[in-house]
This record gives sequence, structure tokens and C-alpha cells, in this order.
Amino acid sequence: MSDDPFAASDAVVVAADPETVFAFLDEPANHAAITPGLADVRDIESLANGGKRLSYTYRIAGVGIDGEIVQTVHDPPARHAFELRGRLSGTIDLRLGPVDSGTELTYAATYDLPENALARVGAPVVRRFNERQLRAALESVAARFDGSE
Repeated sequence: MSDDPFAASDAVVVAADPETVFAFLDEPANHAAITPGLADVRDIESLANGGKRLSYTYRIAGVGIDGEIVQTVHDPPARHAFELRGRLSGTIDLRLGPVDSGTELTYAATYDLPENALARVGAPVVRRFNERQLRAALESVAARFDGSE
């Protein structure tokens, strides 16, 4: 689905073992700290699969979009997967694998925006925005473990 303007994926190597990176990503407050535009996470509830359900506010162009995230896969230390529900719907899939220098973290996301949002800004703009946001989140995770903070 590489032609989907709302799909993006990228990877980064994080200087920590998969267990440490998984634990960091397992804490909802850390997602708010590393994800551009994610302004608030609240109403966190534990699920039977080990994951979480929570409400969030995502800010884009000064507008807050509220929704819900449900963790569909919680597989330590290899994978987190989430379903986004609400005005912004889609999926986020975080996969972690050991490499010599730490953990390769792959972030894949697919978003389903309302048609009027696409009509206003156009598919190429949405694609670039999604790719930049995803890359910034990956770089923020890597920066947490690079020893310079």
C-alpha cells in the first residue's frame, strides 16, 4: 500500500536493548513526549492482552483532535500495535529487533483522514507531513538513549 498517502514507515537504531526500548514505549506518557502533535494522553486503562486503552488529543495546525487508542498487540520485547479510533483513525505498528548496536525500531502507520481534510491540503502534503511526523518520533526515541541527555 505504498501508494496510500496516509501510510508511512521508517526505522531507526536505538542504543539500548529491545527490553529497555519496549518498556519505554509501553508507557503512554512517553508517547506524548516523543510524538509531535500528541498533546495529551489520559483515561489510561489496562487491557487483558497486557496493552492499554487510552484517550488522546492530537494537535494539528492549532486544532485539537480527540480520539481513542486501543493496543491490539502487546508482545514484549518485540512488538506494540495500536488501533486509532475517532476522527483520526488508523493503525500504528512498532516492531523491535536486536542489532549489534542496540535495537532496530520500525514504526509503520496508516491513517484514515476525513475526505474534507484531503481536499483542503492534498495527498502529497499529507504524505510528507506523515513521513516527517513519523521520522521525528523515531529520532526522539533514539535521542532518549544516545547518552547525550
